Amino acid sequence: MAEPDPKALIEAARAAARNAYAPYSNFAVGAAVLLSDGSMVTGANFENASYGLSLCAETVALATASAQGRLRDVVAIGVIGGLMEDGVARGTAPVGPCGRCRQVINEAAQLGGRDIPVYCGSAEGDEIASYRLSELLPHAFGPADLGLA
Repeated sequence: MAEPDPKALIEAARAAARNAYAPYSNFAVGAAVLLSDGSMVTGANFENASYGLSLCAETVALATASAQGRLRDVVAIGVIGGLMEDGVARGTAPVGPCGRCRQVINEAAQLGGRDIPVYCGSAEGDEIASYRLSELLPHAFGPADLGLA
């Protein structure tokens, strides 16, 4: 199984954030999901004029992994975000996944039987905050509660 490299995940998330479609919030988010074979899947936020239909970067990346039949293979995730200036995400404070995304990440984690690491970085800074999913979403509800994991 692939060992997570937090810096590589954050760099991949930064690259993904360049493709963010965020005309309403002007806040670009990128996510990179590490799979058990060492490959990565990325995603960027995709906003919609009907705000509730917007998709977070983490959800896009995990849905892509699922479309490839790899949701159970998720080993780690890296997330970055920042306000866009001239089409580029800026900021040095680490950004973490929203509550909805924590629940979506939990789906993959429970299916794979892992308490996966979540690495939170910034658009420009070097600081990376590291958490276990269980720290970010204690007492999570998921497939195991339905007898599916």
